[in-house]
Amino acid sequence: MARDVHLLPKAHLHLHFTGSMRPSTLMELADKYGVHLPEALSGGEPPRLRATDERGWFRFQRLYDIARSCLRTPEDIQRLVREAAEEDVRDGAGWLEIQVDPTSYAPRLGGLIPALEIILDAAESASRRTGLGIRVLVAANRTKHPLEARTLARLAVRYADRGVVGFGLSNDERRGFARDFDRAFAIARDGGLLAAPHGGELSGPSSVRDCLDDLGAGRVGHGVRAAEDPRLLTRLAERGVTCEVCPSSNVALGVYEKPEDVPLRTLFDAGVPMALGADDPLLFGSRLAAQYELVREHHGFTDAELAELARQSIRASAAPEPERTRLLTAIDTWLTT
Repeated sequence: MARDVHLLPKAHLHLHFTGSMRPSTLMELADKYGVHLPEALSGGEPPRLRATDERGWFRFQRLYDIARSCLRTPEDIQRLVREAAEEDVRDGAGWLEIQVDPTSYAPRLGGLIPALEIILDAAESASRRTGLGIRVLVAANRTKHPLEARTLARLAVRYADRGVVGFGLSNDERRGFARDFDRAFAIARDGGLLAAPHGGELSGPSSVRDCLDDLGAGRVGHGVRAAEDPRLLTRLAERGVTCEVCPSSNVALGVYEKPEDVPLRTLFDAGVPMALGADDPLLFGSRLAAQYELVREHHGFTDAELAELARQSIRASAAPEPERTRLLTAIDTWLTT
C-alpha cells in the first residue's frame, strides 16, 4: 500500500502570502470589512482561471487584489500566517518559506518598514506556535519600476537577521525584462540572500535563462518550461538550481491542459532539483500534500521518488543544518516504515 504523503516530511518553498489564505478566512474578513467578493471567490470552488492571455492574467490579478484588500490589521496578518503554518504542518511540512511583497500591504499597515516587521513578527509567532520553521522571501513586482525593486532588496538585506532569507520577482513574467532588475538582485545576493525569481511559467525557456544569466538565480519560481530546452535542463542540473514546481497552479492557469502534461518526469529524469509548491491555494484549491499526490497519481512516481523530491525541497531550503539533518532523517524513516 502506498505511504501517506501527508506524513512525508518536506519543505514548502513556493507559497504566496495572500494566496495562502483559507477560503473560510477570506469570507470572514470580507464580511468584517464589507468587501464584496465575486462569485469566483465566494462560491466554495476554486475559480476557473486561464492566464495564458492578458485578459486571463488580469482576472487572476484582480481576484488576488480583492483577497489582499481583506488583510488590514496586524491581527489579520498574524492569523493568515498562523493558519498557513497549520495547513502546512497538516501536510507534512517541516519548513516553510513564504513569499511576500510588503509594498502591497504597506498602505494599511503604516508603511513599508512596519508592514515587513509585522509580517516577520507573524512568521516568528506562527513558528513558535506550530513548531514549523518559517522564513520569508521578499518579492518585487516586475510590473513596477526597477527602482522600487532596489528599495525592496535593500530592505530585505536589512532584515536578513530577522527571518528574510531570499529575494524574488513575481507577477507576469511576460512584462518587461529580467535584466531591468539585475541591480536589485545584485544588492540582495551581496547581502547574502538567495535569488529566487519567477521564470519559465507563462514564458518559455528563455525566461529561465534570463533568471540565471541576469539575476543569478539560485532557485527559479516554477521553471517548468525549461523542459522544452534540453541544454537548459543540463545547465540547471549541473548547477543544482532548484525549480519550484507548482503542478496544480500550472494546470489552473492554463500553462498545461492536464496534470499529466506538466513535465515533471522530464525535469526529474534530467537531474533538475525540484521543490513542489502550492503557489496560491486560495485560488487553485489545493495545498502542499496534494502536489505530491498529483505527482504519484498522474506521473507514476514511486514512494522512493517522492521521498527524493522531498529531500530536494529540504536541500534547496534555507533551513539551518541541524534542521535539514533532522528532516532528511525523518524522510528516510517515512520510506522505511
